Amino acid sequence: MPLDRPIVIATALELLDEVGLDALTLRRLAEKLKVKAPAIYWHFKNKQDLLDEMAAAVFGAESQRLNLHTSLPWDAWARSYGRALRQALLRYRDGARMVSGTRLTDPSLYASMETALKKLTDAGFSSYMATVILSTIYSYVIGFVIEEQAVVSKSGQVAEPYLPENRSRRIDSKKTPLALEVGEFLFRDFDRRFNSGLKLIVKGVKTAN
Repeated sequence: MPLDRPIVIATALELLDEVGLDALTLRRLAEKLKVKAPAIYWHFKNKQDLLDEMAAAVFGAESQRLNLHTSLPWDAWARSYGRALRQALLRYRDGARMVSGTRLTDPSLYASMETALKKLTDAGFSSYMATVILSTIYSYVIGFVIEEQAVVSKSGQVAEPYLPENRSRRIDSKKTPLALEVGEFLFRDFDRRFNSGLKLIVKGVKTAN
């Protein structure tokens, strides 16, 4: 019986949570599905091809959440969009690294993009500026979550190098006291720092507009 493509993608997302992005391979996926590797290569010619489909599945599942609150003013909606995107990526181990650089393979997702762009153009932005705003928020979220997931695991465990006691041993408090102090902001309370950065982006758009 041929492999069901949606099941393969769902299993790949499960495997991502189990082993992480670097250890995710088509051969390991075949082992998890209890099939021979050629059965996977029939659907996906390489790992990047698989990642494109995995990212499409993630965004497809989250498309409604990403476009919630469209009745809000554009600035409040933009912040809501950024927060929803971050949560979508945090649902999976290495979620941000996984979707970074992927291409849109599901044509239905263009409807979600259309909704987001229309929200901004209806607010008076040109299509170019709407693109700049959305891509800036997207890039900020991707970069932020890549760093966040490098520090804190999906289960909430902080990686050894970033534990306060380990980091403080690497810093000369007399020569670089501020570098020591900001560790409290860099590696704790990611929600607060993310929202502060997102507000800063939206404020900058208002100033530039």
